[in-house]
Parts: sequence; structure tokens; C-alpha cells
Amino acid sequence: MKALLKMMDRLRPTFHEGRLKLVRPAFDAIDFFLFSPPEPTETAPHVRGPMSVKRYMSAAIVAVMPCIAVAIYFFGWRVLAMIVTTYVVGLSIELLFAILRKEEINEGFFVTGLLYPLILPPGLPLWMLAVGCAFGVVVGKELFGGTGRNLFNPALVGRCFLLIGYPTAMSSGWAQPGWWGGEGFRWFGRLGQYGADAITGATPLAAAKQGTYTDAWNLLIGNVGGCAGATSSIVILAGGLFLLATGVASWRTVVAMLGSFAIVGFVIAMATMDKLAGAGGRVVSLGSASVELSAASFSARAAGAAAATGWHVLAGGLLFGAMFMATDPVTSPISRGAKWAYGAVIGASAILIRYLTGYVEGVMFAILLGNIVAPVLDDVATRVHLRRIRK
Repeated sequence: MKALLKMMDRLRPTFHEGRLKLVRPAFDAIDFFLFSPPEPTETAPHVRGPMSVKRYMSAAIVAVMPCIAVAIYFFGWRVLAMIVTTYVVGLSIELLFAILRKEEINEGFFVTGLLYPLILPPGLPLWMLAVGCAFGVVVGKELFGGTGRNLFNPALVGRCFLLIGYPTAMSSGWAQPGWWGGEGFRWFGRLGQYGADAITGATPLAAAKQGTYTDAWNLLIGNVGGCAGATSSIVILAGGLFLLATGVASWRTVVAMLGSFAIVGFVIAMATMDKLAGAGGRVVSLGSASVELSAASFSARAAGAAAATGWHVLAGGLLFGAMFMATDPVTSPISRGAKWAYGAVIGASAILIRYLTGYVEGVMFAILLGNIVAPVLDDVATRVHLRRIRK
């Protein structure tokens, strides 16, 4: 490490004042990623805080690594190709904007570059992934001024663009896990071929629309079709708890989001239980005990609604969105009171979209909606707090 530090010190004049001054942002980004910045702050106060972009980035990368490992295990090495493609496209755009603005490259994309491919179908053609990544970085972040100024989560902006622009590729041909069977995925796929060469089928949420519920155990371990890194609830919870323990993610946002999702989901499940039962639906609870949705007694109906709500918490991208996307410190509120309201808006919106619209998943739209109202919630919370101080 000392030898590497000496080499960076020797190269620094070449990139700061010499012939390679044009690509100084790239050198500074690598230097800051490997070592702490040697320059002090230009103006007072000269305070070294416990939370920085580098610390947030490092903690988020550590937390999401288990999700990447599980994604590769279930869906093959093509997940790694998706991550590499995202980094090549995203960092190239970041470097271009840094050169044009004569600014340093911010480390924020190192996290976005990992989260973005994990919220996409594992069989999505790489050229589509690259187009969505470019749109998310340019429109979702750079047009707002770069990292720290963006209103929306860039990864979700890219996914939303793909869902609207390429609905067939994003909503059909979901790859089922089991790449070890011998067929696996093509690394790059074929142009115009949506999905992988392995077995495809509906996601658990799509099947639930027809009244068929996947066993909760498969949702826990991730042995289901879905987005590349959002299928294993156990792994997602482990990474999320790490973020909460380190203070990178706000527990208020997570609790409010999951709580509002569960409460609204329970009410809707109770109100629509007869309809669900008419479709032949059965819910498998965590205890592997099947609960009939058409039960006559209130207690049995409540047990069925609770099981259905618990199943929806595990299915889809709710947990991944709650732990890694909604807690983004840039696009989420700052004040404590606003974080509670922010999480409640996202959770309630997500379950309403699942139940009452034609979309099988609503977490992405719910978080983008939360990004829109986050500044308003901060403003309201600040005004309320100042009013209390005056009194």
C-alpha cells in the first residue's frame, strides 16, 4: 500500500499540472477511492465528520455484496456482465461531465452502478441495460447538477425509462433460477431476444395476480424469478441491517415504509379476501401452514389477511427498495419527522399500486413519488419544528 501511495504521489503533478490535466477528474477519483484526501477544507469550520461520501459508499458496497453473490448463484455469471456494462457506461458519462464542468468525479456512482443492474431482469439484453443506464445518469442526475443535487434516484430513473420504452423486455420472459443446470445464460444474448436461454416464467407477484402464491421459503432464500438481486429476502435483510447499524440508512424511513405497507395491505386483504379466494388463491405462511382465504370466522379471515400481507412483504422488490433505494441520503428527506412521512407515503403507495392497478409491482413508482414529495415534507417538518421553538 505504501508503494502504491508513493506511485500516486509521483503521478499527481502529471495529472494536476502536466500533459494529462484534462483527465484529472479520473485520477482524483481513483486517488480518493484508495486514500483519504490530503487537502484540508478551504474555509472554517475545519471539522472532520463521521459520515462522508466515501464512508457511505463503502458501507453500501459492503451491504450489497451478498445480494450480488446470491444473484450470481441463482442467475449465472451474466449478472457480472450486467454490472461491468453498467460501470463502463455510467463512469464514462460521469467522466465526460466532470471534464466539461472541470470538476472531480464523485464516488456516488460506484453504489448506483451496483444497485442498477440488481433491479433489472437478469436476462435483459445488455444494450438495453446500457441505454437505461445512460438515461438514468444523464437525466436522473447530471441534468440536476450531479451527485448530491439530483431529485430522483438515478437507478430508478433508468429502470422506469426501460419499463416505459421496452415494456415487453421488462415484463415478460422472466428467467427462473437454476443456472447450474447446464444451460445457463448467454453472456451477451442476441439482439431482439428478450430473456435468457434458461427456463422462463412468471414472477411470484405476477402469479399472485392469478391467485397462485409461491412458497414463502423460496422467497426467503431467493429461489424464485425476479430482478437479479431482489429475490432473496434473508440476504437483503442482512445487508439492510448492516446499513442501519452503521447509520448509513435511516431506520425511521424503513420502519415507516414497511409499517404503512403492512397496515394498508392488511386492510385491503381483509376487504378483498372473498375475491382472492374465488380465484383459488391460498397463502403459505412462514410456518408452512396453508390458510384458506375464504374462511368464515373473523379470526380466520384476519389470519389469512396477515399471511397474505406477510407474503407481499417478502415478494417483489419491497425489502430491497426499503433498505437500499428509499434510504438514499440524497433523494430522501433530512429531518426526522419528514422521514416518517416519507416512508409512509412510499409504503402505502407501493401496496396500493400492487393491488389496485394493472402493474404487478409498485415499489419503483412509489419511491419516485416519494422523491417528488421529499422536499415538501422537509419544508413542512421544518416549519412545524420552528413553530414549536417559537412557542
